[in-house]
Amino acid sequence: MAKKATKKKSSFLFEGSDWTFDTMSRTYDAIEEIAINDLGLNVYPNQIEIISSEQMLDAYSSIGMPLMYQHWSFGKHFVREEELYRKGARGLAYELVINAKPCISYHMEENTMAMQALVTAHAAFGHNHFFKNNYLFRQWTDAEAILNYMEFAKGFIAKCEERHGPAAVEEVLDAAHALMDHGVFRYRRTPRGAPHKEQMRARKRQEYEERTFNDLWRTLPSPKCGAEPSEAEVEIAKRKKSLRLPEENLLYFLEKNSPILEPWQREILHIVRKIAQYFYPQKQTKVMNEGCATFVHYYIVNKLYDQGMLTEGAMLEILHSHSSVVFQPSFDDPRYGGINPYALGFEMMQDIRRICTEPTEEDKRWLPDIAGNGDWRGTLRDAWANHRDESFIQQFLSPHLIRKMRLFVLSDSEKDDYYTVSSIHDERGYENVRRTISRNFDLGMIEPNIQVVDLDLRGDRQLCLQHIVRDGIPLAEKNRAEVLKHIRRLWGYDVSLHGVDNTSGETVYRDSTAKPEAAA
Repeated sequence: MAKKATKKKSSFLFEGSDWTFDTMSRTYDAIEEIAINDLGLNVYPNQIEIISSEQMLDAYSSIGMPLMYQHWSFGKHFVREEELYRKGARGLAYELVINAKPCISYHMEENTMAMQALVTAHAAFGHNHFFKNNYLFRQWTDAEAILNYMEFAKGFIAKCEERHGPAAVEEVLDAAHALMDHGVFRYRRTPRGAPHKEQMRARKRQEYEERTFNDLWRTLPSPKCGAEPSEAEVEIAKRKKSLRLPEENLLYFLEKNSPILEPWQREILHIVRKIAQYFYPQKQTKVMNEGCATFVHYYIVNKLYDQGMLTEGAMLEILHSHSSVVFQPSFDDPRYGGINPYALGFEMMQDIRRICTEPTEEDKRWLPDIAGNGDWRGTLRDAWANHRDESFIQQFLSPHLIRKMRLFVLSDSEKDDYYTVSSIHDERGYENVRRTISRNFDLGMIEPNIQVVDLDLRGDRQLCLQHIVRDGIPLAEKNRAEVLKHIRRLWGYDVSLHGVDNTSGETVYRDSTAKPEAAA
């Protein structure tokens, strides 16, 4: 009697493009094994949500949060993104990840199983690890509280609309959104509820700085040939000290000091600036965050393939998507739009691994602290935890990678009608190339430096703002006029803005919401 043939069980995690929750769960477990036990990642618990394309568009429009208050701008973004998507002019992300505990990853239900595996490794472990461990996210965000806070914000603004009317709430939100980029603290302040010893240490440090400051300026000659400061000058100094001026966080200043805002309006400003602060670390770590997630998914899927857990078809599909993500058009390509942060971040992570395991003599000269240490996993985890984009590039961008990516620096002088190639990928140009790229990812160099510098409390209560103009480039006239109107709406009185050149100190422009005759 012939024996019945038995079908050998496949070692693949999945076969074909269709996904089920069983295959998703099995693949997640395999990815988690490599992420935790091989790469040594430290992640929040994961919560993976499968959503439709329309839900993904909705998440796009509300800055990626599952809970968000209502505002007309979100609907506008939704309509625009939906139209582009339906026309095929723009695709949707395969996933969206939220810095929360648990870490929430939205996956498109239209994804194939191969793409579900890719985005699980990318978002649920790569981004997740970066969110939990990078010092900026630890310092500025509270992953455990953000969803509860967003629920409060949504409910609070809905109640304000019922009590005060949608138009009144919309007016405050419009003004707050216009100032959102200038509603963050860029430097750490002593948190509320700090231990008593920390508060005492901070107070002593502040007293010392004030004594040093006063003693220093007391010994300098007065600008009026040794004369004592005038009463007006003393009054201005006292006013600025009491208001802690200059202040770069415009929303914070208006929330605390506006003479016209009601408590509910101040709370709306507080909500908007809290959201701006929550997303601020993501703006500073685009290269690192995406580079970390891309490196993690690339390593994991290759490891799964080497272990015989992915089919060749799945691997080809994953590599095709990966190659599209890290594609960097050359400078003369019509598609060029600057340096792709995915490409630069991924290449730098790969290069660090090479330097740690197979360094050249050049690597040993330029990166002696990590060259040949053999611990590329630990080196990467340390970099992911302790750097932001500009410091990461300044420290780890190697001459090898500068040559590989053929990076160079263009100098653009307003006096010339042409560009000059000031540095190329050679021995003399490495330092300048690295320094220039680092500056290009420094938010302090990218975003305008605008501060509240003074206000007239006893006169017309005009609020005075100052813009430090870099490289002779002022703010767009139309935009600054519109934003000043929003600030005036929140302040209640006239607002002036003057641009001062950062090198010469000369005034570049002056704007004011006051009428010309009143301003004169």
